[in-house]
Amino acid sequence: MADLLAGSLTALWLGILTSVSPCPLATNIAAVSFIGRRLDRPRLVLLAGVLYTAGRAATYAILGTLLVESLLNAPFVSHLLQKYLNRLLGPLLVLVGMFLLDLLALPTTRGGGLQRFQERLSHGGIPGAFLLGSLFALSFCPISAALFFGSLVPLATAQDSGILLPFLYGVGTGIPVLAVSLVTALGIRSIGAVFRGMTTFEKWARPVTGIVFVLAGIYLSLVYVFGVLS
Repeated sequence: MADLLAGSLTALWLGILTSVSPCPLATNIAAVSFIGRRLDRPRLVLLAGVLYTAGRAATYAILGTLLVESLLNAPFVSHLLQKYLNRLLGPLLVLVGMFLLDLLALPTTRGGGLQRFQERLSHGGIPGAFLLGSLFALSFCPISAALFFGSLVPLATAQDSGILLPFLYGVGTGIPVLAVSLVTALGIRSIGAVFRGMTTFEKWARPVTGIVFVLAGIYLSLVYVFGVLS
C-alpha cells in the first residue's frame, strides 16, 4: 500500500513537472486560448478545462495500459524485466535526470499537419476540449517523452499499475489548464500571473527533480548493477 501511494504521488509529480516544462506549458497555454475563445460563459470554460484534463489523463491511461500489459504479458520480456528491471532503473533515472538538467537533449520535430488538426479541434468547444486534451497528450516533447517513457512506464511496470499511475500523470499534465479555467470561472483576471508563477515554479522544480533522479539513479546503479552497497 505504501509503495502504491508513493508511486501515485511520484506519477502525479512527474505530470506536474511535465506540465510546467516549456514545451508542454506552451501547448497548455494554446489549449486555454483555443478553449476560451470559443466559450463565452466562465463555467463552461471550467468544464472545458476539466474535459481537457480528462482527455489527457484517459489517453495516458490507455497508452500506459497498452505498454505495461504488453511488457508484462510477453513471457520473454516479462522474464527479462523481473530479472533486470532493478538494474535498468538506475541508469534510466540518471538519463532522465540529465535531460531535466539540460545535460542531454533530443532533436525536436515540427508537425504542421498535427498543429492544423489541433486548431480544427479547438473549434469544437466543449466536446472538442476532451479530444484536444487527448491529442496534446500524444504530442510528446523531449522532456515529456523522457519523463513518460523513461520514468513513468518503468515505475508503472514495476508496480503493475498500467492504468492508475499513467492516469495520475495525465491529471498532473493538465493542472495548468485546470488552474486557469478555475481562475476564469471565479472571475479573476490575473491569468498571466498564474502562468508566470508556473514558469517560476518550473525553474527550480525541474533541476531539483533532476538532481534527485541522478542521485537516486546512481544509488540504484551502485546497489543493483555494481553490487557496491548490497
